[in-house]
Amino acid sequence: MGRSRFVVSDELWEKFQPCIPPRVNTHRFGGGRPPTPDRVCLHGILFVLRTGCQWNALSATGICPSSTANDRFRQWVKDGTFRRFFHRGLREYDELVGIDWSFLSMDGAMTKAPLGGKSHRPQPHRPGQERGQTQPAGRGPRRAPGGGRGRGQ
Repeated sequence: MGRSRFVVSDELWEKFQPCIPPRVNTHRFGGGRPPTPDRVCLHGILFVLRTGCQWNALSATGICPSSTANDRFRQWVKDGTFRRFFHRGLREYDELVGIDWSFLSMDGAMTKAPLGGKSHRPQPHRPGQERGQTQPAGRGPRRAPGGGRGRGQ
């Protein structure tokens, strides 16, 4: 499977990049290791989302370190980067083709699940024994050794 299928095109990157908020260097001395480029992380994120592989398997592909891609994905979800990109694409599509907002549809279940059971079903009747109090076969109820006498008697 070629990695080139999961590389973000220049056209898509030009539309995605403005949605990413500027990065602030949190290193206490202003230095630190340079971060992995956002575009490389996006390659890795789209690879995981498209193939369904686990994040930890991403490192073996050589696209991007798995922990970096996962951290960047969670950061972008939290700060709304993907939401901004989605809304931007929606607006662009509406301008180019047009969205018919007069017809909207929702998908949802308004009925009970067929095997969901009843909410107030009757409890089973048991012959005088509660859960966890099974009696040994052929004998009476178990008793403590010593005939029920107290300790040290």
